[in-house]
Amino acid sequence: MEKSPDDDVRRPELSRRQINVIYGTVALGLLLAAMDQTVVATALPTIVGDLGGANHLSWVVTAYLLTQTIAAALAGKFGDQFGRKRIFQVSALIFIVGSLLCGASQSLIWLVSSRAVQGIGAGGLLVTATALIGDVIPLRDRGRYQGGLGAIFGLATVVGPLIGGLFTDSSLGWRWVFYINVPLAVVVILVAARTIPAITNRGRPVIDYLGIVLIGSGAAGLTLATSWGGTEYAWSSPVIIVLFAVSAALLVAFGFAERRAREPVLPIRLFQSRVFVVSSALSFFVGFTLLGAFTFLPTYLQWVQGVSATVSGVRTLPLVFGLLVTAVLAGTTVSRTGRYKMFPIAGGLVMALGLFLMSRMGSGTSVLLTSVYMFVFGVGIGLSMQILIIIVQNTVAYRDLGVATSGVTFLRTLGSSFGAAVFGTIFANQLNHHLTDALRQTGFIPPHVLGVPTAVHSLPPAQSGPIIEAYAQSVHSLFLYAVPVPLIAFAIALFLKEVPLRDMARAAAPDLGEGFGMPEAQSSNAELEQAISRVFRSEGPAAAPSVLAASGTKLGAADAWCLAQIHLRTQYAGPIDLAGIGRAYQLPGAVLRPAFAAAAWRGLVAIDDDECLSLTGPGEEAYTKLAEAWKTWLLTKLPERDGQRPTRADLDTALSHIATRLADTEATHPDQAAVGPSPERGPRAGARMG
Repeated sequence: MEKSPDDDVRRPELSRRQINVIYGTVALGLLLAAMDQTVVATALPTIVGDLGGANHLSWVVTAYLLTQTIAAALAGKFGDQFGRKRIFQVSALIFIVGSLLCGASQSLIWLVSSRAVQGIGAGGLLVTATALIGDVIPLRDRGRYQGGLGAIFGLATVVGPLIGGLFTDSSLGWRWVFYINVPLAVVVILVAARTIPAITNRGRPVIDYLGIVLIGSGAAGLTLATSWGGTEYAWSSPVIIVLFAVSAALLVAFGFAERRAREPVLPIRLFQSRVFVVSSALSFFVGFTLLGAFTFLPTYLQWVQGVSATVSGVRTLPLVFGLLVTAVLAGTTVSRTGRYKMFPIAGGLVMALGLFLMSRMGSGTSVLLTSVYMFVFGVGIGLSMQILIIIVQNTVAYRDLGVATSGVTFLRTLGSSFGAAVFGTIFANQLNHHLTDALRQTGFIPPHVLGVPTAVHSLPPAQSGPIIEAYAQSVHSLFLYAVPVPLIAFAIALFLKEVPLRDMARAAAPDLGEGFGMPEAQSSNAELEQAISRVFRSEGPAAAPSVLAASGTKLGAADAWCLAQIHLRTQYAGPIDLAGIGRAYQLPGAVLRPAFAAAAWRGLVAIDDDECLSLTGPGEEAYTKLAEAWKTWLLTKLPERDGQRPTRADLDTALSHIATRLADTEATHPDQAAVGPSPERGPRAGARMG
C-alpha cells in the first residue's frame, strides 16, 4: 500500500543529505524546462538567417508552448498513476530527444517539430518536479523548498535569453543553445534513478483516454488562439473566434466526461474545494503577469536604454533577486507559522505597484531606479507564485497530489500564454502608432536599421531620439495597462480560505506530554472543536438513525460507517487498506472485511487486489449527502458563543482540524488512536463518529 508523504512515519526515511540531493536534481530539471521557454528569444534572428523560413518564425515559440501546456495538463495524473519518479525520468528523456533534434535542425519546419517534442518533455518536468517535493518533504518543511523552486523559475526567465545570446554570439553557434541541455538532462535522469524513491500506485492504472483528448485539444486551441491573436490574425478574425469557441466547447465536454470517468485526468471533486479553485485562478493571473511583463523588459533595456542582449539579461537580475528573497522568505514563514493567506494578498498589491513603477521608466531613467522598480515587481511575484503550490498540496488528498499540482501549473502556463499574447498585441498596436509619428519627424530610415537596437542607437540623436521615445512610450503603455491584472489577483486572494497545514501542530513544538502543559487561553476554534466533541459524545449515537434518514441516501449504519472511514482517512492520511483500518481499532482486517465487501457489492466501495479501499462515484455522492446531513444537525445543536451560533465556515474549519489531528495521531500512535473517547481527547472522538 502506498504511504502518505505528509506523515513522518510513513514517508521514506531520508537523511537531510539525501533530501538535498533530490531537491538539487528536481531543481535542475525545473530549470531546464523553464529556461527553454525563453532561451531562443535572442537566438531567433540568427536561426532564421541560417535556416530561412521567416514566415514560420513564431511557430518556434508557439510549438514549444503548445505541447508544454498539454503535457502540463496530463503529467500530474500520469504521475499519480504510474509514479512521479518514472514520469520525471521519461519527461527528461523526451526533453533530451527534442533538444538533440533541435540542435540538428536543417530547416525551420524541422526546428518547429523538434521544439514540439521538447515541449512535451518540458511540461512533464515542470509538473512532476513540483509534485516530487510532496513525495519526499513534509508539509511543514515544504514551504522553503517550494520557495526555492519559485526563485529558480524566475531565474530561468533571465538565464534563458542570456545563454541564448552568449552561445549565438560565440564560435559555438546557436545549435549549442539546445545541445547544452543534453548533458544536464542526462545528469538529471541518472541522479534521479539513484536518489528519488519510487512511490507508485499498486492498483492497475486506468487511463482516461477521452479526457486526455478533450483537455489536450482544448488547451491546444486556447494556446493557438492566444499565440496567433493580434499577430498572425486579428483578434476579431473568424479563425481566432472559431478557435476560442471550439476550445471552450471541448473544455465543457471535458467537464462532463470527467464526471463519468473512473480515473479522471482532472477530478471534478477538486473543484468542490474553494481553496483549489481560488489558488488555480490566482495561478492563472500570476502567470499572466509574470511572463507577459517579463517578455518586454529586454525590449525596454535594448531599445530604450541601448544595452546589448547579454547585458539586458544581467540588468534584469534585480527582479530575480526580489523574487528569490521573497519566495524563500514566504516559504520559510509558511513552514514556521502555517499561515499563508497574507502572501498572495500582499503579492497582488506589490505586483501592481511594481508594474506602475516600471510604466514610469523612460529613456532618461537611471540604472539604479530601473533596478529598484524591477526589484519591487520581483518581490510581488515571489510573494505569490510558488506559495500557491504549497496551498494546494496542503488541502488535497495525497492521491490527488500530482493531479492538483498539474492543474495549478497548467493554469499558470495557460496564463503565461494569454499574458504574452495580450501584452504582445498591446505593445504592437502602441508601437505602430508611436513609431509612425516618430518617422514623420526623422524622415526615411532603412528597415534593416529600424529592426536592430544597436543600429538605431548609432544614428544621429535627431534621428534616434524620436524612435527611442516611441519604444519608451509603447513600453509605458504596456506596463500601465497591465496594472489591473495583479489587482484582480489581489481581489481573488481575499476569498482564499486558510486551512492549517496538516502537520504544523507537530512541527510547532516537541511533544513533552501533558504533564508539562501550561494553562493557556483557548481560541474560539479550540472551543468549537471541544463543543463538537461534547455534542457527538452526548447526542451523536442516538441521532444517527434520524441523520441517516435525513440524508436521503438509504444507507444502512454499516455502509455509512464504511464510507466515513474511507473518506476521512484517504482525505487526510493518504490511501488506506483493510489492515490499516483494523490497526486503528486494534482488530484484524479480516473482521472488517464483510462490512466493506457488502458496501462494495452495493457499488459504494472499490477494493483492489491489495485490499486498498476507495469510494466509487456513487459512494462519494452518498458520503457527501451524509456529511451534509451531519453538519446540518450539528449546526442546530452547537451552543451559541457571544450571542451567535457558529457559521458553516467555522464548522468546516473545525472539522478539518479534528480530522487532521486524528490522521496524525493514528499515523504516529495507532495504539493510542484506538483508545475510546476521553475528555482530554474529545475532538478526536468527535472525528471518529463523523
